[in-house]
Amino acid sequence: MLPGHPECPERLSTIERQLAADGLLDALVPREAPLATQAQLERVHDAAYVRGIFSRSPAHGLVELDPDTWMGPHSLNAALRAAGGVVLATELVIGGQVANAFCNVRPPGHHAERAQAMGFCLFNSIAVGAAHALDAHGLERVAVIDFDVHHGNGTEAIFREEPRVLMCSTYQYPLYPYVVGLMQPGHMVNVPLSPGAGGTELRKAVDEQWLPELERFAPQMIFVSAGFDAHRDDPLASLSFVEDDFEWVTSALVDVAGRHAQGRIVCALEGGYALGALGRSAAACVRALAGAA
Repeated sequence: MLPGHPECPERLSTIERQLAADGLLDALVPREAPLATQAQLERVHDAAYVRGIFSRSPAHGLVELDPDTWMGPHSLNAALRAAGGVVLATELVIGGQVANAFCNVRPPGHHAERAQAMGFCLFNSIAVGAAHALDAHGLERVAVIDFDVHHGNGTEAIFREEPRVLMCSTYQYPLYPYVVGLMQPGHMVNVPLSPGAGGTELRKAVDEQWLPELERFAPQMIFVSAGFDAHRDDPLASLSFVEDDFEWVTSALVDVAGRHAQGRIVCALEGGYALGALGRSAAACVRALAGAA
């Protein structure tokens, strides 16, 4: 990307180093993310949009998709592997080969709409994985959880008319993408948080709004847009979460999955741009997943 762009390759290596430092690698089964197929992408994106992203992939230099979102020569393959990684994780978890999964992938995906790239996102990886569980494996109910500091407008738009999906999210408002999410009990449960909100507000939102809806919906699998930019150190936002908050919310979702979804959870990295905080927060999330395995 352009110099200084926050969506940088060091995000992934920072997480890998922190997992090693925390002794979590022994709990993990590493897999290389494959390329998502066009058919998998077209479950959630318009075919013309997918073709357009392929056609705009540059051999040299950068191509601007929107003011925040650029493609370099390797961006297309990275985005295909991000989505493909979530599909593979879905396959492994449903097949019982792993208990759950954390997809350490970039670029993020939850802002990508059916026919629009935005907010660093080309393809909506978490939506691709959820749609794969529904359409390739015949699941009847999946939940998509999003605790990124930015609202997952793309995921909401993709699943707005899909009754097999319950989406629950917290996010800072006002903040990019400057939309108030839908509130439809049993389908869309969006909880905007004011600048400065921290773990107390997160726990209140989860306990009072997410968990009752999740219990009623009884998802057969849970997908998590795991953004860590709500951390108090992150430069792009103003919430005040700490590592323990991410471990707590992941553990709460593990409990729901244990009751309703045979423990099946797939998390995919979204935001998080203060590298030290990102590594520690992602490791906290993985620690909660590993404790359930």
